[in-house]
Amino acid sequence: MSDISKLTELRKLMLDMESSMGLQELSTVERDVYYAASDFPDTSDGVRTNTIRAHAIVASMSRPTFFRALKSLVGKGYLEQSGSASRGRYLVKAPK
Repeated sequence: MSDISKLTELRKLMLDMESSMGLQELSTVERDVYYAASDFPDTSDGVRTNTIRAHAIVASMSRPTFFRALKSLVGKGYLEQSGSASRGRYLVKAPK
C-alpha cells in the first residue's frame, strides 16, 4: 500500500467518524477550530481564545476566519462562552 493510499484510508475513516458524531454539518474551518479547542484539557473556566489560536491546526488560519468560525460554533452549540470570564474563554460541548 502506497503512502497516498494510507492517507486516503485515514481520510475516509475520519469522514466516517465525523459523520457518526454529527460533525458533517460543520465547515472544514469550523471543524478545525472545534478540534483545536477540544485538544485542551477540560477546565471549569474554559479554554482561552489565544490558546486555541496557537494550536497547530489553526495557527495559519487568518484571524477573521478564525473568529467567524468561533462565533458560528457558539451559535451552533458546539462551544459555549464560559460564565466565569467576561469573554475570551470557551467551554467545549459534546457534538449533538
